[in-house]
Amino acid sequence: MMMPRALLSALALAAICCTLPAPVAAKETGHVSQTKAADAAHVRARALIAQMTLAEKAGQLSQAFAVPFLPPVDDAVASGRLGSLLFVSDPARINQLQKLALEKSRLGIPLLFGFDVVHGLRTIFPVPLGMAASFDPALVEQAQAAAAAEARASGIHWSFAPMVDIARDPRWGRMVEGSGEDPHLGSEMAAAQVRGLQGPAIGTAGRVIAGPKHFLGYGAAPGGRDYEPVSLSDAEIRNVYLPPFTAAIRAGAGNIMSAYMDINQQPAVASKWLLDDLLRGELGFDGFVVSDANGVQNQIAQHFAVDEADAAQRALMAGNDMEMALGPNAFARLPALVEQGKLPVAVLDRAVERVLVAKLRMGLFEHPYVDEGVAARVLADPAHRDLAQRTAERSLVLLQNRGNALPLQPGAAKRVALIGPLADSVADTLGPWVFVPNKAETVTIARGISERLAGMATVDVQPGVQLLRAIPSGLEAFGPKTTPLTAEERQARFEAAVAAARAADQIVLVLGEAQSQSAERASASDLKLPGDQLRLLDAVLATGKPVVLVLLAGRPLDISALVDRIPAVLMAWYPGTRGGTAVARALFGDVNPGGKLPVTWPRSVGQVPIHYARSLTHTPDRADSLYHDAPSTPLFAFGHGLSYTSFRIDPPALDRPVLARGGHVTLTTRVTNTGSRAGDEVVQLYIHQRAGRAMRPARELKAFQRVSLAPGESREISFRIDAAMLSYWNANDRRTILDHGQFDLWVGNSAEAASHVMLAVE
Repeated sequence: MMMPRALLSALALAAICCTLPAPVAAKETGHVSQTKAADAAHVRARALIAQMTLAEKAGQLSQAFAVPFLPPVDDAVASGRLGSLLFVSDPARINQLQKLALEKSRLGIPLLFGFDVVHGLRTIFPVPLGMAASFDPALVEQAQAAAAAEARASGIHWSFAPMVDIARDPRWGRMVEGSGEDPHLGSEMAAAQVRGLQGPAIGTAGRVIAGPKHFLGYGAAPGGRDYEPVSLSDAEIRNVYLPPFTAAIRAGAGNIMSAYMDINQQPAVASKWLLDDLLRGELGFDGFVVSDANGVQNQIAQHFAVDEADAAQRALMAGNDMEMALGPNAFARLPALVEQGKLPVAVLDRAVERVLVAKLRMGLFEHPYVDEGVAARVLADPAHRDLAQRTAERSLVLLQNRGNALPLQPGAAKRVALIGPLADSVADTLGPWVFVPNKAETVTIARGISERLAGMATVDVQPGVQLLRAIPSGLEAFGPKTTPLTAEERQARFEAAVAAARAADQIVLVLGEAQSQSAERASASDLKLPGDQLRLLDAVLATGKPVVLVLLAGRPLDISALVDRIPAVLMAWYPGTRGGTAVARALFGDVNPGGKLPVTWPRSVGQVPIHYARSLTHTPDRADSLYHDAPSTPLFAFGHGLSYTSFRIDPPALDRPVLARGGHVTLTTRVTNTGSRAGDEVVQLYIHQRAGRAMRPARELKAFQRVSLAPGESREISFRIDAAMLSYWNANDRRTILDHGQFDLWVGNSAEAASHVMLAVE
């Protein structure tokens, strides 16, 4: 219960402003709908702002980490110097802190709790890059809705997700958090995740505020080096990096996180063009913007701002409303800036209003506390584990399967050696950005295979080698700890794995990267398997026993030296809580892999950055032989993924050969399961503009459908083609245009699709 002072404050506010109606869904127009509920929230927020001191206003714009290894936040909460906290997930602690804000601070304004719910809270789903490999936005929406339910039941109001940065360089460790290289797939996944996390409107029961990140261009890090300055042309910004944010905002996202780095020589956190002109003016975003951790203060390190006061002034003036700070915050300088005449109070009030409106829409003034009993029930919901398994199964990508080495026959091998440092690792099954999982419920690949073969075979699990970072990330306090082995322990581990391989009838290798090697501050200069894994692989192959390979990683790895030596390769990403069950079911044919690559898979690090949607060179006939020592083609194309069955995709047909302005045409094809197993195929539509006012990429994904077919079953697939699909932003015209002329259209199951038809645009 609130103390009388806080209760009187809330009642007085309600008397002034009327009660906030139930939330109304936002329209899919790029602008959050201006409903009566939204209007009422703004009126209530302004009435509260009129009662606030400058220090209290600055407090509402300040967010701090509430973690044990940092100074306690309790006093700052009680004094109104903090309006938001992150990294708290215990319902009891959330209620304790909320009680301080409501009963001790002068105005009793509730706290807003944020958390990195990137691919689950207690139930962990595949990492976002893995979920994108499902090519199933509806399933991803369900997964994020379950994640939101667990977060909201725990007292979390806001997720720092989805990450919607386009990433075309696998050296960048944070590729794992996004949906890959393609603007269309990225946009579909961005919208699905926002809908899942947030629901139809901010304040939907059991949902949280979605916070797409990082605005803008963070994934274009040169050399794959995290936090590096980015230089992008306007055309790249508009046609490649902006579309997923546009889709997220149209889906109703209530928050945007600004990016760490500078773009075109200006820190994103202080770019008025990005945060005010583009984000709010053009895209119509009316939520609040938060910096990434210490993003405001970073302007000093970037030699852009003179000091904390200068950094705070620049960020707030540009439209960055809230500062996330790991330690002292620069926004504490805001009151003095107003008093010195360096910051208009209207700018401060504008930011405070945006934050208060978010709290009002979430219903925090009426329902600030969390029911700890409900939290326990939601977190234990078995339906979430089942959904995690289904999502993991649909995220698996069968990269190679020569001679039908997979699926394995259960019981055919009486002794199975499961070898690799990731085979029985809970942390590496779950992946990065996981903080409060149920580790006891996590099914590693070792556990999944052992359970699948119970009573049929002996499973000998041997890690073989240990994976360690060469250079610490500085984020070790947030993740699991690993103690390095001694030289003697390493040798004993290696020999035990080789001995298990010699004794086995079938070997399953589980190799890749540890989760700490594929995340923030985990850029890689080389994409080869890290550590002694290649030595382990050589020793295992030398036994002559049959081997299949499962890869766990958050990016493509250099496996060019392996693919000719191992017949079957299954990419499992970091598959989550029930990932081991999903992998075991795929290895033994209980499910048929149907995922597709959301990124182009290079042959070596020397090819990167590499992506399929490149422009044609002046010698297109030589574009695939530009290196003198290796092919220029990727090892596996974007959209690639095999199956245990086979499919035929018929040549496409158009209902009319010409697209009239303002009209549309329909492309149809038919997909048939020509094999003997049920399976999924992802039919993909690519376009290319032959000539126009700008060079356009050789191919661009514009639509896809994942279909499940029984043996012999066929299904007709239709795609609507209109001006929006064929248009692009043109740098000379400074607007989106549609050129006249000829367009190539391909349908198939990867970016190498061959079935083709021509379309003319009037």
